[in-house]
Amino acid sequence: MFIDIHCTQVKKYGQNAFGDYFISKRLSREGRITAVLSDGLGSGVKANILACMTATMLLRFIEENFNIKKAAEIVMNSLPICKVRKMSYATFSILECNDDGNVRIIEEGNPDFIWMQGSEPKSIGYNIVRSRSFPNRHLKVYQFQVELGDRLIFCSDGVTQAGLGQEGRYKGKLKRSGLIELLQIVLKRQKNIASADLSRYLVQRAQNLEYNGQAKDDISAVVVYFRTPRRAMIFTGAPCDKSQDTYYAKIFERFDGQKAICGGTTAKLLARELGQTLSLRSDPKGDDLPPTAEMPGVDLITEGSLTLTRTLEYLDSGQMERLDAAGQLVAFLLKSDLLIFMVGSKLNQANYAPRQPADFEIRRNLVRHLADILEKKYLKKVNIRHF
Repeated sequence: MFIDIHCTQVKKYGQNAFGDYFISKRLSREGRITAVLSDGLGSGVKANILACMTATMLLRFIEENFNIKKAAEIVMNSLPICKVRKMSYATFSILECNDDGNVRIIEEGNPDFIWMQGSEPKSIGYNIVRSRSFPNRHLKVYQFQVELGDRLIFCSDGVTQAGLGQEGRYKGKLKRSGLIELLQIVLKRQKNIASADLSRYLVQRAQNLEYNGQAKDDISAVVVYFRTPRRAMIFTGAPCDKSQDTYYAKIFERFDGQKAICGGTTAKLLARELGQTLSLRSDPKGDDLPPTAEMPGVDLITEGSLTLTRTLEYLDSGQMERLDAAGQLVAFLLKSDLLIFMVGSKLNQANYAPRQPADFEIRRNLVRHLADILEKKYLKKVNIRHF
């Protein structure tokens, strides 16, 4: 199964920094994901420092399979003391799960996570580990197995406390029960909703409960969805051996999943080998990238190096709403889970610098950088095949 994880956050009204901090990492070789959501004491910069230190330190400990009780003690003793409240405090939720559905969760102070099977919540027991240094703090440790289609929802108290003091359906505040009710409503309507869309929905609903939509606290929602992976193939460059053109064209044609082609020469090669018609599209005016094209059986066709370069820039900067060819490629990449890049080794003389070794050929470098950012920043699984 594929682990689709996403966090959406809103800062407390009037603050320039998030008081909550989320960090995650996919360990591809181990088929494992680790993540931490931390809520720092108060709000703004001080809270951000507390939450950031807590999350990053815990993630490192978990990655290295360090004893969680010792790790928590080290982190709690390492936090700087707030001069106003005369205390050091940051709550946290730790997630560790793998592709086989094995899950471990450790919570301290944050609202209890929610386990949804379909549109119904599922209960789970936990063990308590008490802190030696902080008598009023303890860890809740959960270990269990999820099934395909299950979801886990984590949040800061900015979600469960949303609407405090306001009138309305969730008079007083949203609470955990109100959050479960929201989840049941949306999951009955949209059984396959992506983690990003669901986390945005929860944060937006929590923020809307506040007076004038002004968040009284930092609001964070993390959604983890265990589902069948959505596959995509991106074909760029021609085979080194021309006699293999038909063979690789057939691999592309028979691929079960979304398909994209990056490169005009590559698109013409595949159209010729597959007996298809290639036609240019009319893209938005003012776009400085070459237009996209269409071919039966292919979801997206773009120019090669220029578009890949711009795509890398968008992914690095987090620009997700662009309508040009690179923006369309970004959307294509992010809606898939397992990305297979088919990279032809035949040199494109327009982009190749003869004095540079083949390893620095532009297309290969671009794909390598794309794979790196897609894996590290967007937690995708990426496979690169050279031919």
